[in-house]
Amino acid sequence: MVRAAGRGDLESVTRPIYQVKADFFKTLAHPARIRVLELLRDGERSVGELIPEVGLEASHLSQQLGILRRANVLQSRKEGSTVRYSVTDPRMFDLLEVARAILTSTLAETRQLLAELEGLELEEHPEPPRRRGARPGRISTS
Repeated sequence: MVRAAGRGDLESVTRPIYQVKADFFKTLAHPARIRVLELLRDGERSVGELIPEVGLEASHLSQQLGILRRANVLQSRKEGSTVRYSVTDPRMFDLLEVARAILTSTLAETRQLLAELEGLELEEHPEPPRRRGARPGRISTS
């Protein structure tokens, strides 16, 4: 069990680790957030640098960055009037790589299955299998 802060730190609740993990993955469950993390692999960036790469308006991107920051996935630092973002734990990039490997493997298996299915030569009009004891042209009532 993990002790987690409640709303505004007013209450403390005990949550099972699987719930904490699920919440962590929910934090990542947005294409823009994944894209931000991929872009931060090369180092910290400002909102202005991220906007053209992520494809969101500044206000929407700021919302996504805020979600990642509140979940401690990102950290920010002020450089003059610019806020620069970076990943708090570089293992995040390992997680993204593992996800990519799993997806690549799954897609490769699907591609292989599709190739096998396309390679099958099916009869033009296959007959349905007959039931035992049924005579052609008669309807079985059993």
